[in-house]
Amino acid sequence: MMRRRKRQDQMVEMQMGPMIDMVFLLLVFFMVTARPVQQESDIVMGLPGAVAQAEAVDIPDEQRIVILADGQVMMNEMEFGDPGDRDLPELVATLTRFKQAADNARTDAMVTLAPDDDARHQRIVDVLNACARAGITGVTFAAPGD
Repeated sequence: MMRRRKRQDQMVEMQMGPMIDMVFLLLVFFMVTARPVQQESDIVMGLPGAVAQAEAVDIPDEQRIVILADGQVMMNEMEFGDPGDRDLPELVATLTRFKQAADNARTDAMVTLAPDDDARHQRIVDVLNACARAGITGVTFAAPGD
């Protein structure tokens, strides 16, 4: 007969030394790789300077273009082009000057179109094309009855 040996239950212990070493290594790793938060007072910021002008220029932030039912285009109480003229060169020149003035003042050139309810859609497209040729992208439509 063979004798069996009884196994003795051994307690498995977790060694704390290597675990503490790993924790410290991770702590050092994260401290080295982390970037410190930059304080607002440390951010360099240049403020725009003021430039003196020879004469005061009152430039509105927004131009309003009215398109009448007969095809007449009006801006600032002035008529631009004939109702049959699709290119509107005078309006393009005026809008180009407005865009340049807005760029010099570092503002957005905004145009609001106020077409009459009976205005032809082609005439509205003609005015939108004039705005595009002048380089104005901020075009909105006025509310009906406004």
